[in-house]
Amino acid sequence: MSMIKRDKSPKGDGQSPQFRMRITPELKGQFEEAAQKSGMSLANWLKTLGRKELERLGIEPKG
Repeated sequence: MSMIKRDKSPKGDGQSPQFRMRITPELKGQFEEAAQKSGMSLANWLKTLGRKELERLGIEPKG
């Protein structure tokens, strides 16, 4: 049984705003497979990738 890693970063006063984007079903499937292999939800996997990319660019992620 695999464990799902949850985003444990502090939460704000309410829900974060939603972010929507359009991608092909094939790309979404690849993202979902990679997220599952990492033990994360797709949303947390994408947030992790975004934070890592900001750090690579020398930008400290906020939140």
